[in-house]
Amino acid sequence: MKFDLIQKDKATKARAATLETDHGVIQTPIFMPVGTVASVKAVHQRELKQDINPDIILGNTYHLYLRPGLEILEKAGGLHQFMGWDRNILTDSGGYQVYSLSDNRKIKEEGVTFKSHIDGSKHFFSPESVMDIQRTIGADIIMAFDECTPYPCDYDYAKRSMHMTHRWLDRCINHFKNTPPRYGYEQSLFPIVQGSTYKDLRKQSAEYIASVEAEGNAIGGLSVGEPAEEMYVMSEIVCNILPEDKPRYLMGVGTPINILENIALGVDMFDCVMPTRNARNGMLFTAHGTINIKNKKWEADFSPIDEMGITFVDTEYSKAYLRHLFAANEFLGKQIATIHNLGFYLWLVRTARERILAGDFSEWKTTMVRQMDKRL
Repeated sequence: MKFDLIQKDKATKARAATLETDHGVIQTPIFMPVGTVASVKAVHQRELKQDINPDIILGNTYHLYLRPGLEILEKAGGLHQFMGWDRNILTDSGGYQVYSLSDNRKIKEEGVTFKSHIDGSKHFFSPESVMDIQRTIGADIIMAFDECTPYPCDYDYAKRSMHMTHRWLDRCINHFKNTPPRYGYEQSLFPIVQGSTYKDLRKQSAEYIASVEAEGNAIGGLSVGEPAEEMYVMSEIVCNILPEDKPRYLMGVGTPINILENIALGVDMFDCVMPTRNARNGMLFTAHGTINIKNKKWEADFSPIDEMGITFVDTEYSKAYLRHLFAANEFLGKQIATIHNLGFYLWLVRTARERILAGDFSEWKTTMVRQMDKRL
């Protein structure tokens, strides 16, 4: 992996960079659409490539391990071949899914025993097995196995959990170094900073993660219910410690405003289910605010979905038509809304990059945050 820092914004800590793997160049800041089970929900790969056009997408270790399973993925030649995607893929570690299965899992030093949400069968993830699973899935960027603590979280629990995540990281690194990459291309490991919303723990964790000198670093355990201001404080602490010459990935974040604020703090990479999940519920993100397309006010509005025309759906369909599709519970409505939202998120990070390079990111961000913080 090669990371080149091209330009820093003078008024903020925003950065424009390029990240290169064997599956191509990623221009940062970047948003990664979430393809949980080898599919970005409601989007064909052709639309994903041609209309939304991300340099990288995300797959989910827990879900792919359970279904279709490692045997099928191995026979296919890895996730890229299986799903027909020839660009970059990052896989999360499964730590967040294990956290969300709080009633069906048991965490110990050795690893995590959990029950499948599909059929109740028992499984075990260890730092070592999660490295093997992600190698077999075939991700370009692999995440270390961690524990994602809930919010709010008791200080002592957060501290114990953080230290265990660090011990697990050591095991991940040792195992990763002793196993070859799969399918003929390189694979990179990113560790994850934890520490809940405690400044001293975040600082300690960021220092530990920086010390292992991985090819990139991630910030986990945020966007789990804490106020946005607390998230920004934690991001700032961590970004000030993580090395400048490595990519920084903030996991599971967030709203368009969250993304811009964190870019300003020095984050390079983002993922979140929000644009796709909210789309399926009729919530559209635009540069001028959010639209609930189910509202009656759009019933006879024959203007384009979004006059900015970022993707083909924005000008090909009207608000009235899209509202009708949702009212009639037509699948096409969910598809249109999803393409629109993902297209907007990619437009947002790409425009942020352009503004960083042009030297006026800070002013543009201030205007965008004000505009987007409205209900239309």
